[in-house]
Amino acid sequence: MSKTAYITGGSKGIGLGIAKAMLAEGMKVAITGRNSETLNAAVEELNKIGKGEILAIESDVRNFESEKNAIEQVLEKWGTLDVVIANAGVGKFSSIEEMSLEDWNSVIDINLTGVFHTVKASIPAMKKSKGYIMTIASLAGTNFFQKGTAYNASKFGLVGFTQALMLDLRQYGIKVTTIMPGSVATYFNGHVPSEKDAWKIQPEDIGQMVMDLLKMNPRTLPSKVEVRPSMPPSK
Repeated sequence: MSKTAYITGGSKGIGLGIAKAMLAEGMKVAITGRNSETLNAAVEELNKIGKGEILAIESDVRNFESEKNAIEQVLEKWGTLDVVIANAGVGKFSSIEEMSLEDWNSVIDINLTGVFHTVKASIPAMKKSKGYIMTIASLAGTNFFQKGTAYNASKFGLVGFTQALMLDLRQYGIKVTTIMPGSVATYFNGHVPSEKDAWKIQPEDIGQMVMDLLKMNPRTLPSKVEVRPSMPPSK
């Protein structure tokens, strides 16, 4: 597939799984993150696929100028941008009484405002390519839970943001989808994936879903996709 993609938070977890799927199809893929060591390790792993092209960029989604500069680097290298995956996210879980202002701001700034920055910076290029924007939300964007004040607020907001974004941008031929996964076997919130996570959605499953969406007929748009493990363990 001759397309160019930009993935925030692409050095591990869901973002890395999507990057692998795209490279396997021969795409040009730029991944971002805030940690150079993690990015370099991801590039080393991705290069083993032997297809497509990979570019690693240090960027912080909390900073609009940082995202704008990252998009410019993609355009300088490849001349076009066809797909944006706004994936960078963080989780802080505690009761409202225990939630610090720092943790609240971090979750909202990365999970919601960060997506705004990524999308805002990419729109001029996406209008030219009539591209595809996907945000990685969560089932927490429709199901609230105890100690989820910050995370629920960010993901409920992200789902609403993306659906309104879809209505704003489809007039330019830009497709917009939000993907809402349930339990995924990643390093999210300090978790270390193990064999015990075999029942969970795997990052490569989300990668496969993204590729399926990209290959869908342009006349059809799944604007909101909920995805959950098919066989969770019984409680």
